[in-house]
Amino acid sequence: MRRAPLLAAALCFALGESLLKLPPAMPRLTVLLFGGTTALAALTLLALRQTLRLAILPIAALWIAAGLWAAQIEPSPPPQTALLVYADGLSRTVQGRIVRIRTLPARTPNSGADNDPDQWDEITGAEGNAASSTALDLDLSAIEDVTPDTARMVPIAGGIRATLFSESSAPPHTPRPIQLHCGDLVELPLRLRAPERYRDPGAWQYADYLLAQNIAATANVSAATLHPVANAAPAPFSATMHCRIFAAQSWAAERLLAYTQSTPNRRLPPLLRLTTDDAGMLNAMLFGDRSRLTHELRLGFERTGSFHLFVVSGMHVALLAGLLFWLARRLRLRAILATALTLTLVSAYALLTGFGVPVQRALLMTSVFLLARLLTRERNPLNALGAAALAVLIWSPRALFEASFQMTFLAIVAIAGIAVPLGERSFLAYAHAARSLRDAWRDSALLPRIAQFRMMLRLWGEAFSEAFGTRTRTLPARLVRLVLFAAELALIGLIAEAVMVLPMALYFHRATLFALPANMVSVPLVGVLAPLGLATFLASLLSPLVGYWPAALPAAATALLLHAITGAIHRISHAQAADLRVPGPTLAPALLAVACFAFCCWAVRRSRAWAWTAVAVLPLAAAIALWPEPPAVHPNALEVTAIDVGQGDSLLVVGPTGHTILVDAGGPTGAAANAENAAGSSSFDVGEEVVSPYLWSRQIRRLDIVALTHAHSDHMGGMPAVLLNFRPRELWVAVDPNSAPYRALLAEAVALGIKVRHLRAGDRVSWDGVDIDVLAPTPAYVNPGAPTNNDSLVLRVTFGQSSALLEGDAEASSEHQMVAASLSNTAARIGPDTLLKVGHHGSRTSTTPEFLALAAPQDAVISVGRYNTFGHPRPEIVARIAAAHARLYRTDQFGLTTFLLTRDGKISTPIAAARP
Repeated sequence: MRRAPLLAAALCFALGESLLKLPPAMPRLTVLLFGGTTALAALTLLALRQTLRLAILPIAALWIAAGLWAAQIEPSPPPQTALLVYADGLSRTVQGRIVRIRTLPARTPNSGADNDPDQWDEITGAEGNAASSTALDLDLSAIEDVTPDTARMVPIAGGIRATLFSESSAPPHTPRPIQLHCGDLVELPLRLRAPERYRDPGAWQYADYLLAQNIAATANVSAATLHPVANAAPAPFSATMHCRIFAAQSWAAERLLAYTQSTPNRRLPPLLRLTTDDAGMLNAMLFGDRSRLTHELRLGFERTGSFHLFVVSGMHVALLAGLLFWLARRLRLRAILATALTLTLVSAYALLTGFGVPVQRALLMTSVFLLARLLTRERNPLNALGAAALAVLIWSPRALFEASFQMTFLAIVAIAGIAVPLGERSFLAYAHAARSLRDAWRDSALLPRIAQFRMMLRLWGEAFSEAFGTRTRTLPARLVRLVLFAAELALIGLIAEAVMVLPMALYFHRATLFALPANMVSVPLVGVLAPLGLATFLASLLSPLVGYWPAALPAAATALLLHAITGAIHRISHAQAADLRVPGPTLAPALLAVACFAFCCWAVRRSRAWAWTAVAVLPLAAAIALWPEPPAVHPNALEVTAIDVGQGDSLLVVGPTGHTILVDAGGPTGAAANAENAAGSSSFDVGEEVVSPYLWSRQIRRLDIVALTHAHSDHMGGMPAVLLNFRPRELWVAVDPNSAPYRALLAEAVALGIKVRHLRAGDRVSWDGVDIDVLAPTPAYVNPGAPTNNDSLVLRVTFGQSSALLEGDAEASSEHQMVAASLSNTAARIGPDTLLKVGHHGSRTSTTPEFLALAAPQDAVISVGRYNTFGHPRPEIVARIAAAHARLYRTDQFGLTTFLLTRDGKISTPIAAARP
């Protein structure tokens, strides 16, 4: 590390920050004291022996201690608990200043929602009539405190995100909506909702994502209810700076969207014409505006591991900085002027992208990298990387544990630390030698084989000159440089993809087998596409003067390249093995893979033999990261786990030998997902973000069976992602209602080769040593209309003397039929059951006294959202279960809950099931 001391310092600093993640059993103060004592002892030895080498140990210890201190004193986002107290379902008037305004694209209404008579969300039903919607972030200053006797405005601090709906069916004399501006003080009545926090291993927490933006609660409200506060003092510029940055981002995105509707664009042939979808992709890539980047647009890039190309990230900032710096040097500007100009223009571009945290981090790393390169005589890229990483970690210690920082750091290590040195030891010396062939005096400073190679190129050039003319003299050298450039690109791609296997599996659960060809095609083209897109944007600024004609030429080239990239990625992504979903590696394999990367960085600098050893070790590191581990199961027990999916249902049933059934996969209900939808144009997918990560945390790679109780969105919404990620062998369904999403699900199952099996009352399936009886719906039941709760597939799983009754959303009429059939012995008997999954989230429409008395469960579990708008579970249902002497567990209180049923009829205390 003598050549890269700043990289060593950054690694030690990161190690110190990691100590903060140690379990509480090892006190952090003790660790710090131990490190300080070790450093002091080493310094004493240094003083006694006067040997500089011993200084490495105390300096490293001090950097570790500094990292620990930095992580310990970094402030966390305020939890805003005082504001969350008011997220109780009551309508309140709030007052606050606008800190961000976004116009949201139209969304398809949720036609498969569970309509409960007790739901209080005022937007449900009106959402489908909305002509447009706007996301408004407010910094609150006051809120209405409502008591049975009084209502008064009280001071409050915190942030909310309100989705304003403008109805298309408004009366003709309705006043026009007010114009909203950054810093406006507004007042509106709304019902606050705290974002759902899913208490499952591996689940992505949207609540934390919002809290990092100073948003603690969300709401849906009609735009007509918003009013500006009269005679309000103007907000200071500093308070509206972020809002103005976001407004600049929206303005830039609108310029490209406006061009797509212009006459010059419409007159171009389709291949050269930018569409609205194209503009959405360019806005995401250039300005970080993902509001029009739909799931369909991003799916192919996600499957091939190239989605990073279409989000503003460190790569885009680095590409722009590299291009600007190269142009400045080509113009013969001095290094200090080229660096200053580059940083100025890149900073302006960063502001135009919204100046999000990843862009801030990328700008900081780019700035430090360029400055370190400018100030150091030996321009070691790893040392510059260490300086940049150290600056980021000091500024934001929390960044160490974020995927974006780790992937940026690993990508640079792969390229600068492994690929380039490996190329220098193989063929890059020949690529450098193919330049400046006229300078024969350079040959004397080269190795004999390299000097001989230059001589051969000169001879080939003379031969070409005699045969084809003097203009072809440099053709052999150009061809050689082109071939070696392609080889360099392939080498960098291979090394980078091998290193990125670890974070891709750890954070995104993907093994993208076609990432290398996809990125080799797209990365060079994006390097040209991004400047062309910026040129189109700059030319569109002239539209008020001369129209959009100046933008037509760069826009046509942009469209051609963009369509070429999307076409290639589309073809690659449709290969069956293009996207394999895998569980993330556990701690030991991940650390072993990182150790392999560190060894490769060391080995490629030692000698040619060690470099070839690194070539062999690198694929081994990728294999370690992807090596399958056995699933975490509980042998000789029937496991039923209620996954916390908020206001929805998802149950994991694991047989005694480890086979798996997933019953339902959660999903949005009514307007409950509006907050998640506001994060982008594609809705929050509970199957992708909650259910799948939990299954991967159990090291489950494939499900045996997926059962859908009925086609309501809170049970089926996450199922398409689950089918795609885990490729079950069978899909169990009952009733075929008139539902487009349900038909799409069946079509997906058929396309994936999944057997669709229809079950009705009276059917029995023997599976993994247990018997599964179907209790409802009856064979005579039909529903040609929209999905209803009584479509529910009700299953009774029996293991020895234990049984679990899984009721779905079956309501009273279905329960009456099951009770009658059980008492008449015309179907499988109900009760006494060890475990009851309470029907319809504890609604008053289910769990009738007769049904509960017959089931007589020892334990009961209700899957319900903590801040749901239905009032679930109803107090009378909770009281009824308590009167039946059953222990009640609720996912809104306990989170994910696991029950273990043994053959002798016993049930264990619920436990967390991430690892047994």
